[in-house]
Amino acid sequence: MRYEILGRVSITVDNKKVSAGTNKMEVLLRTLLIRNGQVVSTDQLIQELWGDNPPARAVAALHVYVSQLRKLLKKLARSNDVITTRAPGYVLDLGNDHLDLNELVALFEQGRQRLGAGDFAAAADILGRTLDLFQEPIQASSYDGPIMREFADWAEELRVECVELLACALLGSDQANAAVRLLHSLTTEYPLRENLYAFLMEALSQAGRRADALQVYRTARSRIRDELGLEPCRFLQETQEFILKDRHDELTLRRASAAASSGTATPAGQHPHWIPHHCVM
Repeated sequence: MRYEILGRVSITVDNKKVSAGTNKMEVLLRTLLIRNGQVVSTDQLIQELWGDNPPARAVAALHVYVSQLRKLLKKLARSNDVITTRAPGYVLDLGNDHLDLNELVALFEQGRQRLGAGDFAAAADILGRTLDLFQEPIQASSYDGPIMREFADWAEELRVECVELLACALLGSDQANAAVRLLHSLTTEYPLRENLYAFLMEALSQAGRRADALQVYRTARSRIRDELGLEPCRFLQETQEFILKDRHDELTLRRASAAASSGTATPAGQHPHWIPHHCVM
């Protein structure tokens, strides 16, 4: 059985995808899956489901949702032990089942390590598959509780970081046009994220579009000055200078250095507490 929470919550059994049910059922299952193997208290689940405005009989309503979810999982997994009651709340045990979140973390780490080793083609393939796991953005503002909001913020940050690393891998494997397509929409989505502009400029320059690359710098500088009253960071300014002076070798060396540092293993303590350490490779 496979759970998917990086988008609409669903459960796949024997190649058949099943919905978790109502929005409240989705939030409940997603929360338990994010914290799989850990007890989530009744109070925490109530806050995830209703925020600061729970109904008068919130505990009873939560029990109903848990009971409905248990019935669904019992039918699909043919087991009574997926969700168990453990003071002060409930715990979901994945057992031998699969979770797209765990696959995401493992693939991201593999891609990062291949990039650090200079294997750009393999890194591009792995990081591309990592991005494919994000079915749709998970908006923190759509949720009432801190567990889901923290998870949504972390997932979106990882998605953008994955795009940056994938762009680096594509540039290293001479796939500049693919990098341009990847980065264009994200600079609009994140107009103050300067690394994205720098990678887009390098991709355009590598694709033979030097004038477009310099226009990206002008656009970025205007946005940053208007929004923050600041000049672009040194990294972005250097990118413009290297392109202006046709110092493409220095762009390549800088990217290679960044790629090598990206392969350094992330200390386990820096991973969110819901990520099982066995998933970090």
